[in-house]
Amino acid sequence: MQQQSSLHLDSDALSASADLDLDEARTTLGDRLEQTNLDERQSALRALLRQPLLVSGSKNGREFSLVRKHAAWLRDWLARHPGWSLSLDREVARLHKRVGDVSDRTRPAKDRPDGPPFSRRRYVLICLALAAMEDADHQMTLGWLADQVVANVARNPELQATGITFDLSSRDQRRDLVAAIRLLIELGVLHRVDGDEMQYINESGDALYTINRSAFASILHVQRGPSTVDVTSIEDRLEAIADVQDMDTPESRNRSFRTHLFRRLLDDPVVYYRDLGEDELAYLHSQRGLLLRQVEEATGLLAEVRSEGIAMVDNEGDLTDIRMLEQGTDGHLALLLAQYFATAIQGEQDGPIGFATIYDHTAKLIDKYRRYWRRDVSEPGAERTLTDATIGRLESLQLVSRTPDGIIPLPAIGRYALEEPPEVQSGFMLGEV
Repeated sequence: MQQQSSLHLDSDALSASADLDLDEARTTLGDRLEQTNLDERQSALRALLRQPLLVSGSKNGREFSLVRKHAAWLRDWLARHPGWSLSLDREVARLHKRVGDVSDRTRPAKDRPDGPPFSRRRYVLICLALAAMEDADHQMTLGWLADQVVANVARNPELQATGITFDLSSRDQRRDLVAAIRLLIELGVLHRVDGDEMQYINESGDALYTINRSAFASILHVQRGPSTVDVTSIEDRLEAIADVQDMDTPESRNRSFRTHLFRRLLDDPVVYYRDLGEDELAYLHSQRGLLLRQVEEATGLLAEVRSEGIAMVDNEGDLTDIRMLEQGTDGHLALLLAQYFATAIQGEQDGPIGFATIYDHTAKLIDKYRRYWRRDVSEPGAERTLTDATIGRLESLQLVSRTPDGIIPLPAIGRYALEEPPEVQSGFMLGEV
């Protein structure tokens, strides 16, 4: 009897243990599923922030699938916080954004990450190319498109009056059109079927494309048609075509502050307090913890709060068009100039640092590191070209501000201050901030 009682007790213990193991397994599985769900949502939102137009079957196919899977959550979060909308069908996901600062000119379009920024003519050409594609068939050639653009310019005296000309007479003009086409390829609007753009630039061939009509129809995002806007300055026109009227009530003003701050936190490298209005800054201080927590949970970005402002730091490094720390000549020079500007802040630099002074400093860096850097740094005038490109990078990251008299280092550049400059070996940077 005692043995039977003992066996009965052991059986109960085993049963209880099995129940505990099953509950623990369910909890562990639930935690893993919840974490997977969170990771997928963050990946989907990050993909949309990185490229607001995603096309299925492209290099962003995985991200497009995640956006479709989590579309309901994404639509709700985007509408509730930054006030953006998401359109989605079987082929295209389009995030309809409104930027926090329409006057920001530090992030121009490029046909490739390391390419030059779009000039005024390239922006005009991409608009004229899209206009011509309205009347195109399912497929078109680059030569046909160029002819349509030339004809459009020729019959538009108002466009010519602005100084825009295009007649394919020079290699530079053909290269500008190709840059516009390559941007459309990158966005998934066009798919190259045959040929090569370089053949067209060299007048030795042509290229054939298929038009993705769903992506093409999603390119334009405005609240008002540009032709209905009467104001003339570019900033006023951008505000007008994107403007959404709202009632002037305390609730609507707070909602406006909230959406604007979310847009700045999601899009801008740094949100400086000095750039905010008094009421908006007061709202940020009162709601900062909640706002930053919501951005961090949704994107995986980490808030770095300083006395001058807030930076959302991306430890993964893929949520930016421009990288600060990278290998090679450009990356090394960017870090060295950042250190130079950071030292100027620590020394309480009074006023902007003149361009001539910066060019001279770059020339000294070239003399010191030329054996590690690429060959063209030794060419005449290279210090100006390299410096201008690097300043553009730092300006885009809101680490410096450009003025007619020179460069003003901004507070966030202080995080790149080093006691000693980084060493290089065989053209590659060693060590990080």
